[in-house]
Amino acid sequence: MEGTGLRNVSSHCSISEMDDFDLSKLLDKPRINIERQRSFDERSLSELSIGLSRGLDNYENTYSPGRSGLDTPASSARNSFEPHPMVAEAWDALRRSMVHFRGQPVGTIAAVDHAAEEVLNYDQVFVRDFVPSALAFLMNGEPDIVKNFLLKTLQLQGWEKRVDRFKLGEGVMPASFKVLHDPVRKTDTIMADFGESAIGRVAPVDSGFWWIILLRAYTKSTGDVSLAETPECQRGMRLILSLCLSEGFDTFPTLLCADGCSMIDRRMGIYGYPIEIQALFFMALRSALAMLKHDTEGGEFVERIVKRLHALSYHMRSYFWLDFQQLNDIYRYKTEEYSHTAVNKFNVIPDSIPDWVFEFVPKRGGYFIGNVSPARMDFRWFALGNCIAILSSLATPEQASAIMDLIEARWDELVAEMPLKISYPALENHDWRLITGCDPKNTRWSYHNGGSWPVLLWLLTAACIKTGRPQIARRAIDLAESRLSKDSWPEYYDGTVGRYIGKQARKYQTWSIAGYLVAKMLLEDPSHLGMIALEEDKQMKPVIKRSASWTC
Repeated sequence: MEGTGLRNVSSHCSISEMDDFDLSKLLDKPRINIERQRSFDERSLSELSIGLSRGLDNYENTYSPGRSGLDTPASSARNSFEPHPMVAEAWDALRRSMVHFRGQPVGTIAAVDHAAEEVLNYDQVFVRDFVPSALAFLMNGEPDIVKNFLLKTLQLQGWEKRVDRFKLGEGVMPASFKVLHDPVRKTDTIMADFGESAIGRVAPVDSGFWWIILLRAYTKSTGDVSLAETPECQRGMRLILSLCLSEGFDTFPTLLCADGCSMIDRRMGIYGYPIEIQALFFMALRSALAMLKHDTEGGEFVERIVKRLHALSYHMRSYFWLDFQQLNDIYRYKTEEYSHTAVNKFNVIPDSIPDWVFEFVPKRGGYFIGNVSPARMDFRWFALGNCIAILSSLATPEQASAIMDLIEARWDELVAEMPLKISYPALENHDWRLITGCDPKNTRWSYHNGGSWPVLLWLLTAACIKTGRPQIARRAIDLAESRLSKDSWPEYYDGTVGRYIGKQARKYQTWSIAGYLVAKMLLEDPSHLGMIALEEDKQMKPVIKRSASWTC
């Protein structure tokens, strides 16, 4: 359609050797067959059935019938309803945020807010911020900018990285980069930040994981396996994996992290084993497993990945999961158990359970809590980690449904007037002073501390579609459409219900714009989900039920 910013092109959504989540089967679409040796990912998942059988009636009612699998929609004009006026506006804004290096698009800057007094680092291309932009371009049949971004950040990975006199690991990906144009010499140069300029000087643990996930999305969307198979991309994946699969003093399969190493890039008490990093770690491992060659170097990593995935899935599903029954079990824990048969393995003190949890956890529903480490459980809800847990199938089908049950049951707390709370509840008073260090930006119900972030709309929508509940996504999108454009696409909203534009929120925040577009396109054509979701691998061991978790 004219003016929508969308291109009407043919787009290959999946390829046979990595088709672990083929929604085209649901929509009776023809499949593309590319003859190639089956990868480990396909061999381990080939026997799985598609996990969206529930909710198909809802799909029938939501999407126009008779769409071709080879002509996935780059245009809303092909839908049975007129596109929302915000769609064209969002595409225009997204294109204005594009950054070029020597004539080629390589990413989108964080925000195009000309009214802001300080630019700070919002004029840079952030790896995590570009992901929804990349998905929007892929879904619209414009993969070149994504390919250029992947190659450029891969090149930056090879730079020597130092913070003061300390050299960072070779596999660290940049948090962001900036293109500097010299109009006099007519040259372009790039300046990258690996954490040495970031608040708190923390390296971005999530950047490498997002890069691998995006490489898989590019491959799934285009059907082009040649990029992932280049020696450079293979080496880039191995370098990232080397950082997180190295052996040390850890007794857990989870990754030990500093505060501020992810989307929550300020001090918020997520140090230790934050759910966001663990879920991204799991998804990156599974994505890499599908793309690594089984040569001498790649084969070694495949074996290590498989072992880690089994240990990680068991650990997360057993110890990070919280529902009504598990909460009751923890409430009745014994302490000071010295034995390999201990039930309270982390020696969590029941009196440390905050009061709000008992009201927050419904009888039907559950979620992965924020953090688990010795004598410490962070019971806060973190949206990104739980949505990625669903998309990566870190959550079992039963757990994924329970997370959606929780969102529905606690809609007024987690969604309210603007999707979606990045964390819940907010840290207040003494907790805020102690945990955030009196951070003036992360005050209660603001920014990372209980703020509402529109970018999370795409993750919520993807999770809804994967669990067969598109009606939840539609309800959330309707809320966003009532405010986002009028408010000039803010970075985040403040308040217990997300009613107020964030006190320091940038306007025309690129990932707020892109997140909306991705959510819309996912609802219009759910087969796009194949590039960002992984089906359950049933070879992974199921959770062992713990029945002796209370005192007699």
